[in-house]
This record gives sequence, structure tokens and C-alpha cells, in this order.
Amino acid sequence: MFHKPFSGFSIDDADAAREFYTDVLGLDVRELGNGFLQLALDGDTVVLLYPKDDHQPATFTVLNLPVDDVHAAVAELGEKGLKFLHYDDAPQDEFGVMSGNGPDIAWFTDPAGNVLSVIQHQEDDF
Repeated sequence: MFHKPFSGFSIDDADAAREFYTDVLGLDVRELGNGFLQLALDGDTVVLLYPKDDHQPATFTVLNLPVDDVHAAVAELGEKGLKFLHYDDAPQDEFGVMSGNGPDIAWFTDPAGNVLSVIQHQEDDF
């Protein structure tokens, strides 16, 4: 019944988003026109970023990016100027990495304020 599903979330500045997702995160970003962007992730997985005039940043994690080593990813992204979030109720280290409560994870925001993460890749990921 359904064709290939995909997820999406809003942004407030397509140029800033394109620069961030390309230059900071190193993702393949495709411009679809009228401010719509598509993140081409692993193989045929895509995420739509769409402009919204009254954009409100998501306060929950909208995109998890699995990595082989969260601490190494945090260090590499930190060198590019990325700041990681620290939550009062999460046992995080000084770099923003939470360990010991499931896979290691660290959160950050995109230029639109949406929350994303780098998370430890697990062999049994979906």
C-alpha cells in the first residue's frame, strides 16, 4: 500500500541548513527548490527539510546519526565549532556525552534549533 516512507522536519533558513548539513555534518544535501532540502543518508534513506515561516524548533530529537565512536564524533564536530547540549537530568560528561543509559549519545542543534544527536551505532539498529 505505501511506497518508501520518509521523515521530515521544518527549518527557518534553507541556506543556513544547507551549509550546516553539508559543511559541518558532511551529509549529502539535495536542493529540491523553493527552500526544500533533502538529506540523502545511508543508501536510499532520505529526510525532507522544509521551510516554514512560523518555524518552532523541535524540542525532541528529530534525527539520530549513528556513529562508530560517539566521543570521536563529538571531538571532530567540536573542532568544527559545534556545541553540544547539556541537560540537567542526564548524566553527561564534560563533552556532553551520556553513557551508561543505553547507547552513548550526545545532542546538538541545527541552525533552526532542531535537536539532533550522534549515537553509538549498534549492530542490531533498525
